[in-house]
Amino acid sequence: MQQALAATISILFDGVAYAMLLFIISVGLSITMGLMGFANLAHGAFAMMGGYALVSLMLTLSVPFLPALALAAVIVAIISIPFERFLYRKLYKSGELDQVLLSIGLVFMTTAAITYLYGPSTVSVPVPDFLTGQIDLGFSTFPTYRIFTIVVGFAMMIALWFGFERTIVGAKIRAAVDNRRMAQSIGIDVDKLFVLAFALGSGMAALGGGLAIEIIGMSPNFALTYLVFFLIVVAVGGLGSIRGAFVAALILGIIDTAGKYLWPDGGAFFIYALTVAILLVKPEGLFGKA
Repeated sequence: MQQALAATISILFDGVAYAMLLFIISVGLSITMGLMGFANLAHGAFAMMGGYALVSLMLTLSVPFLPALALAAVIVAIISIPFERFLYRKLYKSGELDQVLLSIGLVFMTTAAITYLYGPSTVSVPVPDFLTGQIDLGFSTFPTYRIFTIVVGFAMMIALWFGFERTIVGAKIRAAVDNRRMAQSIGIDVDKLFVLAFALGSGMAALGGGLAIEIIGMSPNFALTYLVFFLIVVAVGGLGSIRGAFVAALILGIIDTAGKYLWPDGGAFFIYALTVAILLVKPEGLFGKA
């Protein structure tokens, strides 16, 4: 009985930590796809850029972990702006096939560039002492780094909720997601919102990519390996919904962790079966608009 309880607690904890990574990376994709209507399969490449930017900042420039993590997110957010202005913007009115081909091409180009610059092996960074070891919560002990990841995930959820629900910019973005033409007709500069949302989403992805190094690893295949998981979170949660991305990430993170723990050889089956079941009942996602 005690072993079953300990295993359940471990699955829930690891599942929530994994879910927070999925949320941090995927929520930007949900917002940008809901706002722009662009099938951006290259979102994971920005997460991968964030991870490798963290590696360079720490190992080459000796920047401490926390400042390097924040700086990596800012760097990728800035780098993403030319991508939106000179590549993505030209295809907003194109068909989904053109958008998919462009974005998946960017993934392969980024993968090749990362492999050339950093090699094909998985990379790692030194984690500061205060994020190593275990924390005793009374009923069990948990890895400090995973607790830190969970705290960051919940903090980002609160910050995004406040930003989108309680600020003028957030209201404009929500208006543009709901009805772009109406937003433009009342004077909202949707093009500027696109740049802002794309940079924010890319920066969030980079933050998640940096955090992911010590939990799920970082290699040049990261963007392709986890692309389907990011898309599942967006599809299950509903386009443009922060709450949907958060709930979907929690559900899928815990189910995927439990499935792999209980059935290591076929654990991934559960997350796909759950996704199919949810989308059969709610094709627009849990919190999407029909």
